[in-house]
Amino acid sequence: MLDLIQTKKITEEERKQVILESLADRYCKLILKNTLEKPKSAMNISQEEEIPLSTVYRKLQKLYDGKLLAISGSINRDGKRYFLYMSKIREINIHCDLMDTKIDCVLNNTKQEDIN
Repeated sequence: MLDLIQTKKITEEERKQVILESLADRYCKLILKNTLEKPKSAMNISQEEEIPLSTVYRKLQKLYDGKLLAISGSINRDGKRYFLYMSKIREINIHCDLMDTKIDCVLNNTKQEDIN
């Protein structure tokens, strides 16, 4: 079976800036990589990538605000809410010259959500 590769051109300058900043941030890149295949909790991300939990939460919020991360959640048996995070993107292609920066995002087919 063939998987369709969905791409999204990023045209808004503010979105471009968020993506470039996220790629320059080591922790953001680790979080996106860690959440490519399946949704994970902040605690799992923290333990697997050896990132302080407070830093994970701060970076998760930044990635979510930049529309690079999806959040799903539920309530456990104890009545506590928990959230799972998953990367919306699989790949980012950047072409940069002195006049313009072009960014194309390949969407994560594991989670078919648009990054708009």
